[in-house]
Amino acid sequence: MENQNTFENTGSFIHNYIKEDLKGELNKLRTRFPPEPNGYLHIGHAKSISFNFGLAKLYGGKCNLRFDDTNPVKEDVEYVNSIKEDVKWLGFDWEDRLFFASDYFDKFFECAVELIKKDLAFVCDLTADEVREYRGTLNTPGKESPYRSRSIEENLDLFNRMKSGEFPDGARTLRAKIDMSSPNINMRDPVIYRIAHAHHHNTGDKWCIYPMYDYAHPLEDAIEGITHSICTLEFEDHRPFYDWVVSRFDFDPRPRQIEFAKFLLTNTILGKRFLKSLVDSGEVDGWDDPRMMTIAGLRRRGYTPESIRTCCEQTGLSKAHSVTDIAFLEHCLREDLKAKSKVVMAVLDPIKLVITNYPEDKEELLEVENNPENPEMGKRMISFSRELYIERDDFMEDAPAKFFRLAPGKEVRLKGAYFVLCTGVVKDENGNITEVHCTYDPETKSGSGFEGRKVKGTIHFVSAKHAVAAKANLYDYLTIDDPESPDGYRKNKNSLIEMNNCVVEPSLTEATITDRFQFIRNGYFCLDSKANGELIFNRIVGLKSSYKPDK
Repeated sequence: MENQNTFENTGSFIHNYIKEDLKGELNKLRTRFPPEPNGYLHIGHAKSISFNFGLAKLYGGKCNLRFDDTNPVKEDVEYVNSIKEDVKWLGFDWEDRLFFASDYFDKFFECAVELIKKDLAFVCDLTADEVREYRGTLNTPGKESPYRSRSIEENLDLFNRMKSGEFPDGARTLRAKIDMSSPNINMRDPVIYRIAHAHHHNTGDKWCIYPMYDYAHPLEDAIEGITHSICTLEFEDHRPFYDWVVSRFDFDPRPRQIEFAKFLLTNTILGKRFLKSLVDSGEVDGWDDPRMMTIAGLRRRGYTPESIRTCCEQTGLSKAHSVTDIAFLEHCLREDLKAKSKVVMAVLDPIKLVITNYPEDKEELLEVENNPENPEMGKRMISFSRELYIERDDFMEDAPAKFFRLAPGKEVRLKGAYFVLCTGVVKDENGNITEVHCTYDPETKSGSGFEGRKVKGTIHFVSAKHAVAAKANLYDYLTIDDPESPDGYRKNKNSLIEMNNCVVEPSLTEATITDRFQFIRNGYFCLDSKANGELIFNRIVGLKSSYKPDK
């Protein structure tokens, strides 16, 4: 993909490491994006994807897509497929470099056996709770397991029996033998294998012992020849064990782990457990609910991959924790959409407008621009007739002085058409307004070159005779930052407003899920990919932005 972000001007500390390590042979750079297939990817992963693939492209290296599928209890083929779709949609290609941790299970086992033979690993019978108890705390050292002194022969025998399925889940683990007094808890004889009689999506029932992530991950990187293993800051304390594992075997090159701060956004929770709880509880319409900050959710909502990549690149990479205002992500989206979206007539909350002096049997076709900011998108014809629909909030019966839309005695321009003057309203038996009546001035037709009076307001419309029924979903944040809440956030009860009585111009019946539209005054919209033949539009983002660029 052309114009793909490369992060050339961000994360200088990482560039410095790469240039120092590769010493002029930058095309030897090998990176990887290593998701665990236990959920859908979110916007935070998008930054890691963009950086790892973009960095490899910048230096002429290569980036692998690799699934860290070491926990069959939580993993699923659905997640594997969704992740591949997300990476491709963002614009990246792993070519023939698709790998799974499970591809290396035999190698992991061999390495574990080698550690046992070097007296660097032992089989432990402590329960999970006992292991935690023996580990100690940040302020107190741990104590050695009573099984740490088992002989190499006994450990080899027990480990092979673990592999053969002789013991139940949780009965035994294999632990690295390092240092129980280490100030880094991750170095206090960490577990590297556990028993789990679980079916694996890739290896079936071949294995009943599975490697721990912290043991498997450095081996995967080393086996694949990864030169720089770039991850987020929560793995910084795990780096000593990463280095311990790869240094125990004869790998060349030996990968280097580098950490950067997570991509965090205001009004957004990206924890996979939180997102999964929303899906499992039915609070959202699956992982691709347009309110979810998953890549699938953003895609269904109508975000463009270009806008996400731009946001990831421009926010940069840092060692320092920071939170990006979600308004900046929305700013990047608007900037991308405004030049490529067709501007169309759509009325979300319609009220009828009757032009009483317009002939009942007359119809006109009016020429309007598809996008005023992009003349290359051309023009189209829209219908005009005596009866129209306008937005209900474009009319106010008792309007304040600075209300520049339609009100009794006030005049506005109808977008691409005429000036109309409000002369009255029709109400039902409950006093609700059902129709707004106006007269029009035939000398004020848009594009006719007239000169004269001006009006302060322009409103859009849809011809009632040609209107097409539609629905619209107006989305807001699922959570809102709230310092007064115990969790630091609160759920937004108005995260979805369904508009079920919309009317749109006929051209929208030809919309596809790849099209993006600007509904005048209402924001940017796209067809919902789960509309099943109905005209259901998702609001991608509103027109107004709260983003204020630095001066």
